[in-house]
Amino acid sequence: MSRPDTDHLLLPDAEADVRPSPQGAAARRALLAHPVVLLVGIVLASLNMRAALASVSPLVSDISQSFGLSSTASSLVTSVPVLFLGLGALVAPWLARRFGSEPVLLFALLLLAGGILVRVAPSPVALYGGGVLVGTAIALLNVLMPGLIKRDFPDKAASMTSVYTGAMIAGATVVAASSVPLEKAFGGSWEASLAVWSLLAVLAAVTWLPQVLIARGRTGHEVRMASARPGTGTGSGSAAKSVWRSALAWQVTLFMGLQSLWSYVLIAWMPTIFTDHGMSRSTAGVIFAFNNLIQVAGAFAVPLLAGRMRSQRPLIVLVTSLVAAGYAGLMIAPVSGAWLWAGVLGIGQGGAVGLALTMIVLRSGDAQTAARLSGMAQTVGYLLAAVGPLAAGAVHQATGGWTIPIALVLGVCAAALAVGLFAARDRTV
Repeated sequence: MSRPDTDHLLLPDAEADVRPSPQGAAARRALLAHPVVLLVGIVLASLNMRAALASVSPLVSDISQSFGLSSTASSLVTSVPVLFLGLGALVAPWLARRFGSEPVLLFALLLLAGGILVRVAPSPVALYGGGVLVGTAIALLNVLMPGLIKRDFPDKAASMTSVYTGAMIAGATVVAASSVPLEKAFGGSWEASLAVWSLLAVLAAVTWLPQVLIARGRTGHEVRMASARPGTGTGSGSAAKSVWRSALAWQVTLFMGLQSLWSYVLIAWMPTIFTDHGMSRSTAGVIFAFNNLIQVAGAFAVPLLAGRMRSQRPLIVLVTSLVAAGYAGLMIAPVSGAWLWAGVLGIGQGGAVGLALTMIVLRSGDAQTAARLSGMAQTVGYLLAAVGPLAAGAVHQATGGWTIPIALVLGVCAAALAVGLFAARDRTV
C-alpha cells in the first residue's frame, strides 16, 4: 500500500471533527492578528509540559524520608501523574470541542499551578492528590497543543512543532538541574523547591488570558464536519471502532506505551540509581538534566528521517538499541559511565518518542483517524507507562538493588522492538 500524503496530518488535532462557522473564523483571524502573543503563550505553556514531572525526580529521596515512604510508595509520586496523563487524554478532545482550545489550555495551566501547590502540602494524601491534578493538567496540554499549532500555523507546523517540543525539553532540563540547588537555597526545603515552579504555570496562564478573551466569540460557533471517508462516523461510532479494532493501531499504541514506560522509569529513578551507587545528589541532578537536554537531538532528527522512509523499521531498531545499550550501561557501570549512558539514553529516548508520534501520523489515512489514533495511543500508552515507575520501585524494594529492575526494562526494550517492527510497516489504519 502506498503511503498517503501526510502534509495535512503533520499534527493530530483534537478539534479535527469540527470546522468554524463564519463567526468562529472571524474570532480566529482576530487571534492570528496578535502572533507574538500567541507565540509567547505557546512557548510558556510548553515550558510547563514536563517541568512539574522533572522537578520531582532529584528530590525523591528527601520526599520519601519526609513522609517515611517505602520504595514502592515513593514510585507512586511519579506514577500517579503518568497514570492521569492517560486518563486526562480521554476527556481533552471533548473539552476542546465543547469549550475551545484556548479556555481549556488556560484552565490546564491554572490546574497545573494548583496541583503543584497541593503536592507540597504536609500530607501524603496531598502529595498524591496533587499528582492527580498535575497529571491531568499536563494531559490536557499534551493533547491540545499539537492541534492548536496545526490549526493556527498550518504553513509552519514543522517549525512550530520544533519550537514547542524544544521549549518542553528545555523546561524539563532547567528544572531537573535546578531542583537540588533550589532546595539548598531554600534551607533544605524540598517543598519550596517544588512549589516555585507553580509561578511558571501562573505566568503562562497570564499570557493565555488575552487569547481566551479574543477567542471568546469562537466558542459555540463550530459546526460538526462530515466524515472524511464513507462508512466512518464523527463521534463514538464506526470510525472510533475501526481504530480500536485495528491491529495496526494497537501496534502503534503499544510502541507508544512501551517507549513511554522506559522513559518514565528514568524520569522516576535515574537520579536515585546514581545516588544509590555513591554519586552526590547535585551531580545526579545535573546528569539527569543532561539526559533531558540531549533528547532534543533524537527528537529532532528521527522524525525527519522517518518522514522520508516508506518503512521505519531501521529507525525502530536504532532507537530501541540505543535505549537498551544505555540501560545495560546503567547496570554494568552506573557511575563511571554515567555521562555516556545519559547521552546514549537521551538520543534513544528522544528519537523513540519522536518516532512514536510520527508513526501516528504516517499510519493514519486522514485527519480524523490521526486525531483518534493519537487519543488512543496517548490514553493506553500513558496508562501502560504508569506501571513502569511503580514496578521498578517495587522490584527495587524487594531485591535491594537495581540489577533486576533494569533487566526487566531491557525486556521492555525487546518487546518494543518486536511490536515496533510491525507498527513501522508501510500501512495505514
